[in-house]
Amino acid sequence: MQEQNNDVLKKFSSSKIVYPILIGLGVAAFLFYRGFNAEAFSKIEWTWSATNWLILAVVSVVIRDLAYMIRIRVLTENHLSWYRSFIVIMLWEFSSALAPTLIGGGFVFAILILSREGVNMGKSITTITVSNFLDGIFLAIMAPLIYFIVSKHELFSGLQVDSSLLGSSVYYTFWVVFWGIIILKSFIGYALFFNPFIAKKVILGIFSLKILSRFKEGAAETAEQLIISSKELRTKKSGYWIWSIVTTFITWTARFSIVNCIIHAFHGAAPLNDLAMYGKQIVIQFIGFASPTPGASGVSEAMFETIFSDYIMPGLSATLGLLWRLISYYPYLIIGAIILPRWIKEKVL
Repeated sequence: MQEQNNDVLKKFSSSKIVYPILIGLGVAAFLFYRGFNAEAFSKIEWTWSATNWLILAVVSVVIRDLAYMIRIRVLTENHLSWYRSFIVIMLWEFSSALAPTLIGGGFVFAILILSREGVNMGKSITTITVSNFLDGIFLAIMAPLIYFIVSKHELFSGLQVDSSLLGSSVYYTFWVVFWGIIILKSFIGYALFFNPFIAKKVILGIFSLKILSRFKEGAAETAEQLIISSKELRTKKSGYWIWSIVTTFITWTARFSIVNCIIHAFHGAAPLNDLAMYGKQIVIQFIGFASPTPGASGVSEAMFETIFSDYIMPGLSATLGLLWRLISYYPYLIIGAIILPRWIKEKVL
């Protein structure tokens, strides 16, 4: 077990922080160079309104993390103090920022974090599994809801969905990821709440196929985790679920409010549609899920520059996209890199 833990820690060592930063800043620099518009920058007016909107963007980050902390305390039944909850969330965000979502983000590392914080393995697995399940359900509900309220044209404006290869690729990737989330979360939901043993048989059967056989050991471990989680969840009261669902809604709403605040600060005279901007971030999130880069670095910046172009003065999109990542992404890399070495000395070595 110690050897497995060390292998996981190597994948999330603070030295790897340089890769997503270089990718993200590289793409941002290219977009800035390609779309630089001196006239647009000369029209920027730093007003009290802009300052207030940027303060609200930072407040949104704080609310997001506070809601995460409340949820982790609820899911672990207050096993963690507020300070330890902060440490757990920062390390979890750090691992997610370094690991491509395509391969599961920081899921395994998050379980390791909780177990090293004194949460028994069964509860650790349950907490992380339920957290990911609730996040997926929130996105699976909001994506079609926003799509039909806002309209396809408004949600994907700037991408030329019907006339460009990039636009159509983004559009179909969005729906492929959506249905992937629906299928995966439905399966996990069935396993968690109804019949984990049937789910285990299905998982092992699928990964017995020759093409997937090399993943069978990991699949078997996942199946066992579902059984452990299912047993844990059968004892939970309604308050456990109410608080978990409410904090999930708050944290994602705060997360998506960051971009709205930034664009409000610098949009100039362009008319805004806050619901559409909210929905566009779900699009970016889904495309990020399919990205092979750490924390969707590069992909997120490029998507921002394209999909929000209707709401931002020409020449400012890349700059505001970088500002968005500086507020909502890079701080977790820096904080995690500071916390991780000390945490390893205290909890692992």
